[in-house]
Amino acid sequence: MSLLVTIDTDPNFTAKEATPAPERLISSNPLFKTWAQDASKGEKVLTGVWEATPGEHHSIKGTTYEFCHIISGLVEIEEKGGETKTYRAGDSFVMKPGFAGVWRTIETVRKIYICVYE
Repeated sequence: MSLLVTIDTDPNFTAKEATPAPERLISSNPLFKTWAQDASKGEKVLTGVWEATPGEHHSIKGTTYEFCHIISGLVEIEEKGGETKTYRAGDSFVMKPGFAGVWRTIETVRKIYICVYE
């Protein structure tokens, strides 16, 4: 098994589909697609590509650390008690453990993610 993993930003295998939990949904009915591409450290580090259609939902990280790199689309992320930031293709950001806020997908967004779980 190689220790070098290339993340395919346009994977040709079937994505896992989901929607926000009802208690997290704010508006519209966004569809999430996840193309998981790597798991390490006993499933505590997950990497892949995630996509969401327009809509708005609560984002709560709990103990999870997440790095995101936007491939396409447009989102606004409003941190609870903080400011709203806009991210588009080419932008990268981190949501640290304890993050809580609102994720607004303005244009269908696709991102590379790396999640680290405790």
